[in-house]
Amino acid sequence: MQLRLISWFFITLNFMEYIGSQHASRVRRQGRMHPNVSQGCQGGCATCSDYNGCLSCKPRLFFVLERIGMKQIGVCLSSCPSGYYGTRYPDINKCAKCKADCDTCFTRNFCTKCKSGFYLYSGKCLEKCPDGLEANNHTMECTSIVHCETSEWSPWSPCMKKGKTCGFKRGNEVRVREIVQHPSARGNPCPATTESRKCIVQRKRCQKEGKGKKNREEKRKKSNKDESKETRQESKGRAARRQNREQRENNNKTQPKKRKAPNKDQDLAPVDTAH
Repeated sequence: MQLRLISWFFITLNFMEYIGSQHASRVRRQGRMHPNVSQGCQGGCATCSDYNGCLSCKPRLFFVLERIGMKQIGVCLSSCPSGYYGTRYPDINKCAKCKADCDTCFTRNFCTKCKSGFYLYSGKCLEKCPDGLEANNHTMECTSIVHCETSEWSPWSPCMKKGKTCGFKRGNEVRVREIVQHPSARGNPCPATTESRKCIVQRKRCQKEGKGKKNREEKRKKSNKDESKETRQESKGRAARRQNREQRENNNKTQPKKRKAPNKDQDLAPVDTAH
């Protein structure tokens, strides 16, 4: 029994010495491989190593490991590169990788841009969009399906034939409407925006353009002529009235005044008969 206890004692002692030697060896190896240097670090490093680059960063910078061949080098950046998202802690700010199908992300579970072949929907990258949504190959997102929308029909146009509204009995009239909302790829297509139907009008002759223009010109000349004639007649009438008035005034000035006739009741003057 005592022999067994002594054996366990030596075994435990040797094991503890082995652990201590391994720990000392690891510390010496780390001291050789990762000597912390506070002086001469570049690129925003607070502490750095010749073998591993940055070990810690200056305030507000993010620490990220970049792979160069089989080696990883620590660097300090103002923002995380594509495929990484930043997390801030009291002692250090780190960049962590996004999911494999995510190109950029806000957190590991919320993607903001997907890699080629995937469509973004609610922070996730999907190979196929859910029902009721369609894949937008321009934005690489799952968007709502948009159907076509049109305005109300316009009133029917006048009955016409070959661009004219006269000279025929049967013609066509049309009405139109506008597209208010164009459809998406999987949306309902737009209906026709123009409608035409037959129409009947009371037949009337078309007035020739040249003849109508000539008649309008003759009417205008005749109207101007009548107006000129009336104006001349009014001018002549005013001139004649003015001349008559002047003549009467001149006659009144040159004609002698008439003597008054004697009063019948007045006594006759005595006649002298003496010789």
